[in-house]
Amino acid sequence: MKNNLKGWLYLLPSIAFLGVFLVYPLVDVFVYSFEEGFNFASQTYFGVGGYNYEYVLRDPYFLQALKNTFILVFITVPLSTALALLISVGLTSIKKLRNLFQTVYFLPYVTNTLAVGIVFMILFKQTSYSDGLINNVLGWFGVAPIDFVNGPYWAKMTMLSVYTVWIVLPFKILIFTSALASVNENYYNAAKVDGASSIKRFFKITLPMISPTTFYLIITGFIGAFKAYSDAVALFGTDLNANGMNTIVGYIYDMLYGDSGGYPSFASAAAVILFFIVLTITCINLLVSKKRVHY
Repeated sequence: MKNNLKGWLYLLPSIAFLGVFLVYPLVDVFVYSFEEGFNFASQTYFGVGGYNYEYVLRDPYFLQALKNTFILVFITVPLSTALALLISVGLTSIKKLRNLFQTVYFLPYVTNTLAVGIVFMILFKQTSYSDGLINNVLGWFGVAPIDFVNGPYWAKMTMLSVYTVWIVLPFKILIFTSALASVNENYYNAAKVDGASSIKRFFKITLPMISPTTFYLIITGFIGAFKAYSDAVALFGTDLNANGMNTIVGYIYDMLYGDSGGYPSFASAAAVILFFIVLTITCINLLVSKKRVHY
């Protein structure tokens, strides 16, 4: 009994911190989402119901943000995970200068997001002096210049997807490289004795052994991609609605602080919708992992 009491006393600061900064805000947002016309200044509202959800789900700006976020998630998460795994396998096979290559690949992760965004703007943006480096490269293959910043929707989404993959790739490479290094070499030696090819060793040994790491990166990748906002701001500026490139988090921010701000009830409803979307995707991944992940 004394040991249990002592344990709870040790946990008390963490429980208090999580309660104040995580549980309470979550409950508060959920309550706000049902308070119609809530005003921060007067702390008043004129009704309780589901109007906030009805408004948000019919708002064309939110529907556009929802579309953008889902496209971004289902393009960048699988692509970045596959690329990171491929690069990590290549790095693992390199004996000399491995640490140097790992450092080079990790640099984008510690570089300021907006700084990387400026670099991408220089690469993709057309100016009066140049069509941009990417358009110059595409021109070698006979492709006409494309306005990736203010042009077609697919062009802007392509640039945003490439940027997002570039930003998240270093962290995934670091995690995958560590996971690959932890695989027992005896499995590979036994497979070589049996005459298994390198491809067969990869699919029969490597992938199953690092499946918990892969699952972790997929889960965190989905959660991170659904929270995307700074990536779009870095490329298209703060007026994302005008560019048609807003995300769900950007919509929530606009409802609170942007030009259309002052609507905390709508922002709370959008936040609750995002919470349940992420929760649903996470639960689906957990169900799939029961059959695919080997612990």
